[in-house]
Amino acid sequence: MKIQVKGNGNTIVYQLNDSLADESLYSQLPMAIKVENYSNDEKIFYPAEKLKTSNTPKANAKNGSLAYYAPWGNVVMYYKDFGKASGLYELGQVVSGKENISKLSGEIQIEILKD
Repeated sequence: MKIQVKGNGNTIVYQLNDSLADESLYSQLPMAIKVENYSNDEKIFYPAEKLKTSNTPKANAKNGSLAYYAPWGNVVMYYKDFGKASGLYELGQVVSGKENISKLSGEIQIEILKD
């Protein structure tokens, strides 16, 4: 499964890892949602429904990782290396557009990308 994130004229494509959390996110697409800056290494957004995390691997987030932080219910797009945190789950990795993650702001569109 792949998803495409668009915002501010930029596009990022992620390959999801086929976990239950991915399926939870995938089932909510397409969505238009506000992206926020968090810290100096990530962009976050809050899907309408929390993601199910059973069978989802823990994340060791690097530049280009897509993750889910279960305690807050937000999806995280990393544009710098981060590492591990309790409650952080791996959703997938960037396939293209890694350099565009840090440029996202305001409303973004997330949709299923058909092969």
